[in-house]
Amino acid sequence: MFIKVVPNIKGNLNTCFCYLVESYRDHGKIKHRTLKNFGLLEKEQVPYLKAMYAKKKPRLIYDDEEA
Repeated sequence: MFIKVVPNIKGNLNTCFCYLVESYRDHGKIKHRTLKNFGLLEKEQVPYLKAMYAKKKPRLIYDDEEA
């Protein structure tokens, strides 16, 4: 599974459409199946969406070094 990002060419250029997509094979051909449509998002939101569905979760909260 992966996040497919399609740039918005008709409206605000700072936005894109995002989908959760699954890859599979049908009679030897590679195909994609859309599992979830996230709709129109701003480009600043895309890294957070990718991090949410990543296999290895990035560390978004850091501990204080003083403690």
